[in-house]
This record gives sequence, structure tokens and C-alpha cells, in this order.
Amino acid sequence: MKFNQGKCWIPHVGWGDRGCTDRLGNERLDSSAGERDLGILVCGVLDMSQQCPGSQEGQPCPGGSSGIASAAREESTNSGAGESGKSTIVKQMKIIHKDGFTYEERMEFRCIVHSNAVQSILAIVKAMTKLGISYENPARIEDERKLCAMATTLEDGSMSPELVGLIKQLWCDGGTQACFARAAEYQLSDSAAYYLNDLDRLAMPDYVPTEQDVLHSRVQTTGIIETQFSFKDLNFRMFDVGGQRSERKKWIHCFEGVTCIIFCAALSAYDMVLVEDKEVNRMHESLHLFNSICNHKCFAATSIVLFLNKKDLFQEKITKVHLNICFPEYNGQNTFEDAANYIKKQFLDLNIRKQDKEIYCHLTCATDTQNVKFVFDAVTDIIIKENLKDCGLF
Repeated sequence: MKFNQGKCWIPHVGWGDRGCTDRLGNERLDSSAGERDLGILVCGVLDMSQQCPGSQEGQPCPGGSSGIASAAREESTNSGAGESGKSTIVKQMKIIHKDGFTYEERMEFRCIVHSNAVQSILAIVKAMTKLGISYENPARIEDERKLCAMATTLEDGSMSPELVGLIKQLWCDGGTQACFARAAEYQLSDSAAYYLNDLDRLAMPDYVPTEQDVLHSRVQTTGIIETQFSFKDLNFRMFDVGGQRSERKKWIHCFEGVTCIIFCAALSAYDMVLVEDKEVNRMHESLHLFNSICNHKCFAATSIVLFLNKKDLFQEKITKVHLNICFPEYNGQNTFEDAANYIKKQFLDLNIRKQDKEIYCHLTCATDTQNVKFVFDAVTDIIIKENLKDCGLF
């Protein structure tokens, strides 16, 4: 792989059957019988792309770059704005196509789960002052003080019986619940209720995180993380890239020539602001990022799949918060179907190459393994079809 003034050179590998060439016109070596190659980029999206020299499966790519794809490999990149669910999609690929997480791997998530639970309750109680919300029971004021003191001395995300008791009392308070109901007004993980409603199980001495616990866990993606798996006689290399603004500059120029981009956008983020910029609506940011990727000259010949994610949270939220908080011009019914279709149209209308480029859109729930399995199966068929076209076989 060569770098020149910040630009990555990555040859695009096409369909891996006899007689196909890469996008540079070089003749490809034949794949083994039945094997085929695909390239996919996931930015907030799924990316089947190329490995950086020295990078390892499941490890960040050094320098935020990617290397040259080997023969018989599909390349995919997972991209999108921060907290759009792209890392969860990558975890699902491991569950669906790589026999899931081992006991040892799940145990590595134990401290992350505990930390997510503690950080969630801290975010809520700290927001109460900002929002002018008081505890229903004044005794919770002392509980909050104790919690904040204990949180500074926690080791490895451990949860003592005393800590669990404090969190449960705070979480059950009416004032805390009122603050939780206004979570769009401050930064709170989507998994807060999932963990806080199940503290007794999480705090058990022999607790081992389940696959759902792992899927709900949240750690900000930095750099580029690679996952490899096989599906439908294709060898995939999927790259999860950071979605926060500070992370994008590390990868957006590195994936020129990939076959497919899977872009993740959170439907439920329409009333939320960015972690890194409290003045910017998350949905608007996703649209801006999608526009820059969809119409980027590097991806003119790249298939793009749009995952409108977190449909479960959106279905619940749309009954309480009108879509016009994000799109003032929207005057349709505030139903799941109408609102989701409107958001979908906002993304698809950004495509300036409608005559030459089709955007494939799916509504997804990244924590629902069966939903992701079904959708990714359809996505793979799309990728195969597009690669057949490139080789003149369709």
C-alpha cells in the first residue's frame, strides 16, 4: 500500500471468477473452486476492505489506513455518524458467521457492561440539575453524593452490593424516571434502561455477559477495526470505522474503489444532538455525512446500502416526539411508517447519480440477530449481483 500526500491507493478487486480483472485492468488469479471475492466498506457503514500492513483481526488498523486486499477476499466498511449502531452490526457478523463470542471473549465485556451501567445512572442524575428536576424522595440526594464518590474509585467496572443498592434506589425514584424520559436533552446511552432494569443479574458474582449484553455494550470506536468471516462462498473483511467527527478524517479517504458501502444512520436520533457538538442535530449530521460519502468521487462506482437503524427505539419514540422537531416542514402523519418513509426519502434524495446509482435501503434493529441476519443475506445478494454486472455476467 502506498500513501501520497494523505491519499490511499487501493486497487478494487472485482468478481473472483475466471476471466475477471481488477479495476486497474490487471488479470486476477482464479479463486479456488466455488470461492468469490467482494469488496465492501462500512461507514456507519459496513466495509469489506483491505488490511493495513501489520493489522490483526479485531485490532485497530495502524494509522487508520488499510492495505491491499488479498485474492478471494470480500471487502466491506461499516460507517456512519457516532452511535448509529455500526459496531453492533459488526458484532452481529461475529455471532452469525463466526460462531459467536467465546466464554473468554464475553468475560472481557463484563467490565464494559458494568461501566456502561454506572455511567448511565451518573449521566441521568447529573442531568437532573441541568434540567431542574428534583428527586421524588429527598433521601436520594445523599445516595447521589455517595454514588459519585464511589464512582471515582471503581476498579475494572466492578459492582459491589452497596453500589448496586445505590443505583437501584436512584433508578427507581420518580424524579430520576422523569429525567430519563427527557434523555434526548442530554447524552445518554440507548442501552441505559436495558442495563439498569437488570442490575441484580449484572451484579451476580458469577455473572457472564450474554450475547445481548455484548450487543448492547458501548465503547467508542477509534481507528479502524477489522473482522473477517465467510458467507455464501465469499470471504469478507469488514472494517468498523469511527463515526465521531474526529475519527472520520482517519478513514474517509482510505477506501477508494471498494465494492460496497453500508451506511448506518439511527432513525431514533432525530431529536438528539451530537456528543461532540451540542448545536448539531444527529439526524442532520447523518444526512450530511451520507451526502459526502454517497456523492464522493471516490465512490462513484461503489454500491451503497443504507441501514436506517434502531427502528425499535424509533417506533417507541415517534409516538411521543413529533418528527417536525427535526424536519419542521414535515406535515405527514406522525406514525412509524409515514415518518420512517419520510426520513428514508431525505437520504435517498441526496443521491445526485440516481440514473446510474441505486441506493439500497433497509430498516434495521442492530441488536436483533434475526433481523440483521435476514438483511445481510439480502445485502450479500445485492453485492453479488453488482459484481456480476461489473464482469458482464448479469
